[in-house]
Amino acid sequence: MNLRYKTLLFISLLLFSFTISNAQTQTNFYNVKNFGAKGDGITIDGSAINKAIEEAAKAGGGTVYLPAGNYVSGSIYLQSNICLFIDQGATLIASTDSTLFDKPEKSINDIYQDYGHSHFHNSFIWGQDLHDISIIGAGKIWGKGLVRNGHNGDEQPNKSISLLRCRNVIIRDVTIFHGGWFAILATGVDNLTIDNLKVDTNRDGFDIDCCKNVRVSNCTVNSPRDDGICLKSSFALGYARSTENVTVTNCQVSGYVEGTLLDGTYQRNDPENHEPTGRIKFGTESNGGFKNITITNCVFDDCRGLALETVDGAQLEDVTISNITMRDIGNAPIFIRLGARMRGPDSIVIGVCRRIIINNIVAYNVDDKQGAIISGLPEHPIQDVQLSNIRIYYKGGGSKDAANLNVPEHEKDYPEPDSWKTLPSYGFFIRHVKNLKMHDVQVTYLKDDYRPPFILDDVKGAILYDIQAEKSSGTSSFILKNVEDIHVSQTKNVKDIVVEKAERKDL
Repeated sequence: MNLRYKTLLFISLLLFSFTISNAQTQTNFYNVKNFGAKGDGITIDGSAINKAIEEAAKAGGGTVYLPAGNYVSGSIYLQSNICLFIDQGATLIASTDSTLFDKPEKSINDIYQDYGHSHFHNSFIWGQDLHDISIIGAGKIWGKGLVRNGHNGDEQPNKSISLLRCRNVIIRDVTIFHGGWFAILATGVDNLTIDNLKVDTNRDGFDIDCCKNVRVSNCTVNSPRDDGICLKSSFALGYARSTENVTVTNCQVSGYVEGTLLDGTYQRNDPENHEPTGRIKFGTESNGGFKNITITNCVFDDCRGLALETVDGAQLEDVTISNITMRDIGNAPIFIRLGARMRGPDSIVIGVCRRIIINNIVAYNVDDKQGAIISGLPEHPIQDVQLSNIRIYYKGGGSKDAANLNVPEHEKDYPEPDSWKTLPSYGFFIRHVKNLKMHDVQVTYLKDDYRPPFILDDVKGAILYDIQAEKSSGTSSFILKNVEDIHVSQTKNVKDIVVEKAERKDL
């Protein structure tokens, strides 16, 4: 067989293989325009999109494809084994006609969590009790007609993507703009991957509630009016279920003016009228708990700080957070809170917060009012916390009078650092904690602050070394109240000391 014949035969086989492969691909490929979608930004294309999904599902699954265009729609119903592919140049637009959307279904309960967490069908794209689904592509989801709130009796759609009791879910590469109450609400969703999303929204970015085996990576979330990436464990399933086995990595959160992440102008809100949120948070809904969670390599800009909260009877435990940079932070850069709001059935008891490691943190231009906060409850301390390699640069400006403030417990209040308005320390306020270790920690201020850098109140068992804390003349580095077994060494302006027990000691 000569070389020319071999070459022609090889090319023929390749073409045949490509034809067979392409035919097989097209069998499972459902272009919404073949089902009547116009993509002109005027026609309501929801029926065509849902018809394509139905046909793909009947065939056992496949890819529902939205080519470039503007597709206006009401509720879109996902089904198992479906990939919704929104291509570059395609925008899926939530209609401003609320009658095109499903009404909120009767909830399992609506007393132990916010209204938005109690209903799922009043959403742009939603799925319930599904498996093996994906929403992918470089296109955009625009929640144009979605509202950012809701209450009993309100039938307006308020979520971009809502998933309830699903498994094996991938959301990748899409952009979400103006996403409503939640850009993504995932409740009871296992094996969930959220990767490479850009979200520029008017309330929450991602709310990951009662989910297991979750990977959030390479996402940018701008949410000036609520949380960016938020883990929750509500009672929305009708029982307490933990959010566990979660990784959040290589993400950025911010609180710029909505829309200015996507247009590249990154405009800042007026701090006198609005303090942006935009952070990574655990809680506030916290019935089921948070377990086995890692957050690493994330950037905070023009937003609030990191918040870990359990206030509704849950366990928050086994958490590692590392390699975080923050800039222009509007309240506590680190907030760890065990509270007793106890929003749940009468049988629940106060939760626990333990085994937390936070390291490699740098925060610059942090609001001066609260400092970092680690606060448990009397007889219910936060336990086994380790902080290391931390640099925090506060704005400063605290007064001598502020250093004498009494600090209420606020154990039943909504857990937010600004509940305390101003705290008597500028660096760290640590109360009701057992087994604390801090080393290689530096706090300083950009303007003179006359409060002590550290207050430890009702702390039992603490090892503090290599602590560098700037302080004003005449101010103590540490104020210790009702403490036991405190070890301080290699610390600026403080001689090495062991305090076995003290009602009050200033160092």
